Amino acid sequence: MAKKPAKTTVDNRHYDVVLAPHITEKSTMLSEHNAVVFKVAGDATKPEIKAAVEALFSVTVTGVNTIVTKGKTKRWKGEPYKRSDSKKAIVTLAEGQQIDITTGI
Repeated sequence: MAKKPAKTTVDNRHYDVVLAPHITEKSTMLSEHNAVVFKVAGDATKPEIKAAVEALFSVTVTGVNTIVTKGKTKRWKGEPYKRSDSKKAIVTLAEGQQIDITTGI
């Protein structure tokens, strides 16, 4: 079965999938290997993330790896509460492509 061609037009769902860049020491070290880290929606799939990044930033994505961080149980004034779960995506770009995450979309 042949793959469907990727959408190049920007859809409103693309803005709901990619929430923000995730800027840390590790993520800046990954940028040397042509990868960018984004915070993404919890229900986003790898093909949706790939389509959203390609449409929003006009780049070619070669791979998407996702990480789900479970929220910790903490206490505040003796009362327990749970932090929210979060999902990150490590997006690998094609050779020669880059995303400047300091500028807006």
